Amino acid sequence: MVYLKQQRPEKVTVPAVRASKERGEKLVCLTAYDYPTARIVDEAGTDIILVGDSLGNVVLGYDSTVPVTLEEMLHHTRAVRRGVERALLVADMPYGTYHTGADDAVRAALRLVKEGGAEAVKLEGGRGRAEVIRRLVAEEIPVMGHVGLTPQSLNKLGGYRLQAKTADAACALVEDALMLQEAGVFAVVLEVVPHEIAREVTAALRVPTVGIGAGPDCDAQILVTHDLLGLSFSKTSPRFVRQYASLRDAMGEAIQAYADDVRSGAFPSEQESYPLPADAAAELGLKREADDKESQKP
Repeated sequence: MVYLKQQRPEKVTVPAVRASKERGEKLVCLTAYDYPTARIVDEAGTDIILVGDSLGNVVLGYDSTVPVTLEEMLHHTRAVRRGVERALLVADMPYGTYHTGADDAVRAALRLVKEGGAEAVKLEGGRGRAEVIRRLVAEEIPVMGHVGLTPQSLNKLGGYRLQAKTADAACALVEDALMLQEAGVFAVVLEVVPHEIAREVTAALRVPTVGIGAGPDCDAQILVTHDLLGLSFSKTSPRFVRQYASLRDAMGEAIQAYADDVRSGAFPSEQESYPLPADAAAELGLKREADDKESQKP
């Protein structure tokens, strides 16, 4: 595999993620929602694979992440688990699974770990989630935090907009991140915040920050794999997305070429078809095409 350029061949664990900040190592994070994508992403050396509730947008065709259910998350986490060997596997806790109290949150997280095979869970929100996070950590479930733009709060935020863009909001974001750290998270996602604020948060925390639309100073970066590969159907692309390939165009061209060959009769060819064995052909009184061609040779 020419694309295999793993920086560290050993299994990535929660303690290893924490230690990466002390070593000054940048971590690579991507999403995956199915087995083949998980295999490719893992074998390419990704450190953290997130089964994100973004699957609602890019896989299930929802308008937001809000409709995603726990059962859907379990289904996709199980598929990804079968394709991951090295990366740390994190699963998003979908909207509604941790909003009604710590007991419900623990039950949902345990299912993602026990049934889905996740090695950690991620949930959105700042200081208001600290109690739930403490309970999850007390139950030995590693938790990744998420502040800034929190897509599950779309209805409250009024859209996908830059966060922490005032002095007060920036101070509140730093405080939220510190509270999540004290609650026991092993990393904090910073989404769509000014890079200056992300730098401040990264410097203030002992645990790694994972940036998405948060500038280059975070300890790790994450993108939605569909965005990176040009497979997204969004009409507009967020500013922070760098597209490394255009697989949607490549897939469309390949499928169109296949359709043309089918309609013209060029596919399947003789080499792509299975001949009947000679003895069976003789018994059935059928003449094999291969025999006909052999008899026509000069």
